[in-house]
Amino acid sequence: MNLGAKVTQKQLMNVLLNVAVIRPVFIWGAPGIGKSALVEEFSRQVGLPCVSLLGSQLAPEDIIGVPQIINGKTEFCPPTMIAKDEPYCLFLDELNACSQEVQKSFYSLIHDRRIGNYTLPEGSIVIGAGNRAQDSAIVKTMSSALINRMFHAQLHVSQKEWLEWAMTSGIHPFVIEYLQVRPDHLWKQPPKHEEPFSTPRSWHMLSDALYEYGDENLTPEIIGILAEGCISPQHAVQFKAFYKQSDTKYYLNKILAGEMKFPNAPEDRDILYFLVQSFRAQIIKGLPQTSEKITGTQRNFAHQAKSLIKDLAAISHEMAQLVVINQEDEENLPKWLMTEIIRDLPRLVDRKDK
Repeated sequence: MNLGAKVTQKQLMNVLLNVAVIRPVFIWGAPGIGKSALVEEFSRQVGLPCVSLLGSQLAPEDIIGVPQIINGKTEFCPPTMIAKDEPYCLFLDELNACSQEVQKSFYSLIHDRRIGNYTLPEGSIVIGAGNRAQDSAIVKTMSSALINRMFHAQLHVSQKEWLEWAMTSGIHPFVIEYLQVRPDHLWKQPPKHEEPFSTPRSWHMLSDALYEYGDENLTPEIIGILAEGCISPQHAVQFKAFYKQSDTKYYLNKILAGEMKFPNAPEDRDILYFLVQSFRAQIIKGLPQTSEKITGTQRNFAHQAKSLIKDLAAISHEMAQLVVINQEDEENLPKWLMTEIIRDLPRLVDRKDK
């Protein structure tokens, strides 16, 4: 399922508050971006208990119940986790990981809010969620009949909204400070092979691990072990370098302000790599994709960026290339800036030599 319109965390909450109270809603999204947490928060806001069922672990009888003979007639008795006396929020997590037989068991529950002779209490809410096939998750094709019974929303990770939440939710300062510099590292497309990958959930795990160790016990080696166990390998390397540079004199904002130079000592190679990647991210974030929309401040930043790329080339041609080369599955420098870099950098070097 690929929807044209995507919603952020705050937008999804508004959708649930306005749509889920009248129609079942299905939330699509990559693993680890907070689908379950948002449903639980929604339940708290509307004052309903949340009952979660994990679709990948269900059998049809877990929904429709088992038959019993009552007064000479067979009746299906739904399980107590569904058959409640008071209204509640029924959360069908990983609904699209169910077998076709289990999906059929949900038809009447989702559309009519009924299983056999049992009807959900008035005011109850039904919400489903699931991963997408392109995320290398365990998913099965949802039947058209089931899709047509629900309103669909695709959740998109908003770095800004997640950082706002993190600052008020006790996420470790190292994680917040790093993602303020590299917000593009909050989420990465799940890899095709088995390795950790960065999501809001995995950054939260890293935060918990950092707190458990305590700042006094953290070393670059420990930071590397913890990061590599939670987030994407490339991000883990840079997070370790970020931790090391937090105790050094090198800060990107001072380099951008012209108060410092990029480090060129061999022992600072990992710090230089982190600063270079952060510098690239700042260029992408700070400059428009088309030159027609550029402001005077952005034009000055573009000149400054080209000058810093020239300085990097003097330290390491490889590091300068990391700033400008296209990277797969990532946003790249504006094409107009690349044209200027190709045109201007030789002239800038000549001017310095003269």
